[in-house]
Amino acid sequence: MRIEGSQFVIRTPEPRDRESLVLHANDRDIWINLMDRFPHPYTAKDADEFIAVAGRLAELNGREMAAGIEVEGELAGSIGVFPGSDVHARVASIGYWLGRRFQGRGIMTEAVGLWADRLFADPHWMRIEADAFGWNPASRRVLEKNGFVREGTRRNAVWKDGAATDAIVYGLLREDRKRGKDAT
Repeated sequence: MRIEGSQFVIRTPEPRDRESLVLHANDRDIWINLMDRFPHPYTAKDADEFIAVAGRLAELNGREMAAGIEVEGELAGSIGVFPGSDVHARVASIGYWLGRRFQGRGIMTEAVGLWADRLFADPHWMRIEADAFGWNPASRRVLEKNGFVREGTRRNAVWKDGAATDAIVYGLLREDRKRGKDAT
């Protein structure tokens, strides 16, 4: 997998990415905004596991995907999709992060847009959704700039690092994405 952005590449991570992945992922400010399955501290073993899992998913060419985000030659973030099940089987949940040094440059906004385009190229998907933690306005801006609609707030739905915060629920339908792109 390879998706070219203006300042980055979304691609399958490789063993050579281990050091840069640890450098950028081992940051409490990254971890605080992610699910607890994202480890902290983030070690070389964690990087190796991510690289192996992302590689296996790429080989399967299925609907669950994880990819790295390379910026200036460094694997500095990741983006993934987690398919729903049962009656939610046509819904893709996404998650993403980007190393602090590369934040504020529009990279993640563009990456999420390209990722949404890639997902909607598969007719299987009818909806993409994401949650943003209440204390993370930057993630909310990324989603909103890509046409995601704020659908509600699950109050105190997240317990992270000894504190509760809201989960802000966002959704994007195929027709929303197409309409947003046609307007530009």
